[in-house]
Amino acid sequence: MSELTTTARPYARALFELASDAGKLTEWSETLAFLGVLVSDDKVRVLLDSPGMTKQAAADAVIKLSDGRLDDKAENLVRQLAEYGRLEALPEISSLFEAMKDEAENVVEAVVTSAQELSDKEKDVIAAALKKRLGCEVKITTEIDESILGGAIIRAGDLVIDGSIQGRLKNIQHALVG
Repeated sequence: MSELTTTARPYARALFELASDAGKLTEWSETLAFLGVLVSDDKVRVLLDSPGMTKQAAADAVIKLSDGRLDDKAENLVRQLAEYGRLEALPEISSLFEAMKDEAENVVEAVVTSAQELSDKEKDVIAAALKKRLGCEVKITTEIDESILGGAIIRAGDLVIDGSIQGRLKNIQHALVG
């Protein structure tokens, strides 16, 4: 477990509880995703890592760059993270929050790796089949890997389905070899 994850987990848990109690999981999810992307931007990192940048100035910079997208609670989060030198934890906080949100909403993320881009219809068919098999909502994320030749590899939680041509060829090779 990385130090960043250890740092981010209590923030993500507290924010999840706050958002859940207020019925604002989606709003906080969007805010945290935005802040995670913002502080990960190379130009913003250079600004925040500047030798003369104070903790207060870092918080003010992130809030100003957010251009009014943050409510008072989100601004307070930014100030608190800046005060303890933890703004770089925002992407991990966002990721952990999203995982907690998905679990609470009975949603699993499936990563589908294929040799070429999938159509929306193909994604919908895969999502429907996984929903039926797993008994929960499924969010599809796609990746392209031309080395699998064709077909797809699906990863959803602990489930891995290798329907790639490369995987089938390996299975045939193992069967022939013994």
